Amino acid sequence: MSRWLGLALLATALSAHAAPATEKPLKLWHAYRGGEEMALIQATELFTSKTGVQVELLALPYDAYAAKLTNAIPHGVGPDVFIFNHERLRNFHAMHLVAPASGLAREDYFPNAVEALEVDGQVYGYPLSLKSLALYVNTKLVPQPPETTDALLAMLPALSDTGAGRFGLAYESGDFYFHAGFLFGFGGELFDANGRASFDTEGMARSLAFVKDLQDRRFIPQEASAALVKSLFNDGRAAMLISGPWFAGEIAPNVDYRVVGLPVVSATGIPIRPFLGVETAYVSARSERAEQAHALARFISLGEASRVRATVGRQIPADVAAYTLPEVREDTLISSFREAARHATPMPNTLEMARVWEPMKLALRAVLQGGSEPQDAGALADRRYRALHRERPPDASPLPWLGLVGAMALGGSVWVLRRPASTLPFKRRYPDVAQAVAYITPAAAGVAVLVFVPFAVGLSLSLFHHEAGEYAFVGLANFVDILASRGYSITEPLSFYFTLAVTLLWAVVNVVLHVSIGLFLALLLKDPLLKLRGVYRVLLIIPWAVPNYITALMWKGMFHRQFGAINGLLVALDLEPVSWFTRFSTAFAANVATNTWLGFPFMMVVALGALQSIPQELYEAAEVDGASKWTQFRHITLPLLRPAMLPAIILGSVWTFNMFNIIYLVSGGEPGGGTDILVSEAYRWAFQRNEQYGFAAAYSVLIFVVLLVWSAFTRRLMRSSSEVMG
Repeated sequence: MSRWLGLALLATALSAHAAPATEKPLKLWHAYRGGEEMALIQATELFTSKTGVQVELLALPYDAYAAKLTNAIPHGVGPDVFIFNHERLRNFHAMHLVAPASGLAREDYFPNAVEALEVDGQVYGYPLSLKSLALYVNTKLVPQPPETTDALLAMLPALSDTGAGRFGLAYESGDFYFHAGFLFGFGGELFDANGRASFDTEGMARSLAFVKDLQDRRFIPQEASAALVKSLFNDGRAAMLISGPWFAGEIAPNVDYRVVGLPVVSATGIPIRPFLGVETAYVSARSERAEQAHALARFISLGEASRVRATVGRQIPADVAAYTLPEVREDTLISSFREAARHATPMPNTLEMARVWEPMKLALRAVLQGGSEPQDAGALADRRYRALHRERPPDASPLPWLGLVGAMALGGSVWVLRRPASTLPFKRRYPDVAQAVAYITPAAAGVAVLVFVPFAVGLSLSLFHHEAGEYAFVGLANFVDILASRGYSITEPLSFYFTLAVTLLWAVVNVVLHVSIGLFLALLLKDPLLKLRGVYRVLLIIPWAVPNYITALMWKGMFHRQFGAINGLLVALDLEPVSWFTRFSTAFAANVATNTWLGFPFMMVVALGALQSIPQELYEAAEVDGASKWTQFRHITLPLLRPAMLPAIILGSVWTFNMFNIIYLVSGGEPGGGTDILVSEAYRWAFQRNEQYGFAAAYSVLIFVVLLVWSAFTRRLMRSSSEVMG
């Protein structure tokens, strides 16, 4: 029996050794949605059918995509291939994230697409598609598209009617990506001869003045978002719009349209020249299956995959041979965007390009919101640019810090060893230690992984400077720069002290409103004679039950300058509509209103529970003694509410202090970062300002210190409260 068992085991082992190991699928990351994602799925399925290599797709949100790549690939947990626009290529190259395109043949692609992927004479990545902006025209409203800006201005008055919500032109006017074409069309430049960003130029001022005039004359909508632009065009309330090829998949079937190049600026004779982006398939420098990864990247950029991406994803292929296919050659959308791409301005793939977005956003929105004149906006962007992109601090020696850690460890050891030894053995002193360890180990492990380890990493990171994937030890330089407000005054939004003042004001105002409204509603709902009390309670808890992300987006829409419900109510009352995010006071009020809506139900529930625990006999005795309702409230209700409400207030203040979602989604820090709080400012330094992780970590440590001081104060407050209550 044992012999037969041995033979069976040997046969199993030999068969397992002979069978080829199943390869893991190649990982491909992207940020596509809709038709573009469907086309990519079909293209990778074609690759699998021809090669037998499986491909695992992962769609990521665009805002967090770059940060995930720069964090995942260096640690060997990133993709084998990823799709990204070319403007961050030098950043990826400096961080050693991308491999040279060894399988690329230049003649297969348009020359400008390949040139955009060159770094020091070496090509990185396989160009997939060209992306630029063009003019979508509703042919029923505009039979003949404008060829110049003078012709555009001549036809816009007849196509626009603010009262009816109609506009001659619509685009995301607050986004610099859409404004760049106007800048170049008016003869402006974004970079000087040395490759440094330059904002305070005549072309910049003229382009901003032109767009401001379009908005002031109500030819374009204010505070236009992608969703608003789509809605206006599909409803026939926007005769023309500026967008890219991705927008074609969002147009309603009943809309007749055509795509043409952007007009020529009459004042300069130069076409409006938008950025040209090259969507690229990059091979990760850390891919363990580089040969197959290159094969996948090349495959989805050429041949049958190009046809699928053009017809299904409505992309403009960078593949020259794709335009010999009848379905691509005869597609007017693709041919129109291909023609528009000829006049586009290639987006630089330098590190400087990543640094211009926030300063230009500040300048553009300051002009459109009336906070700055067009001729002054360039200087405003210049100041923000210099403040955001501080010079690298000098390197510091880690030896003193290592010595300090060693001294602390030695001191702790000496303190432990000098304690008098116990006369009882350890097991007799703690007979249930094994059982206690078994109980607390899961919780302790969770706290260690989720709290102590991230805290230690963040504290250590605050002593380093991060640039292009490299970390340098700089000691306390990040803290010194923050606390000294280096590069800006303490009254500017970027200052730690300004942001701290806004954060404290934000926390105090919100907590006062939460408590007062919640307590008022709890007093109303406590009345046993109130009809439908259960219905009211459910309705008033709904704001707390809905995820705050959804609530923030809803309130953001209600505060819109032209289409928001709040301004609609003001107009119905014969009041002037308010541009909520142009001034600190109104933007701050919009944030507070949203967070108050979210926060009062919690205080109401806590107060209602505490009110119901107060004996009714106390009120009856007070009435017999002739005490008024106010006296009863002041001497009975408030003292007995204090033990329940004080912990809720402390908890609510900490929540509000770090309420990131509302600030980020409602005001977005507008105007000019003035309504940002400490936690949102730390986020921007980490993920929107050239990935200054060390600086952001130092911000986070300072936030911890502020909350530590607050917790010490509240602990004393709780102690005094318990002493008063006996």
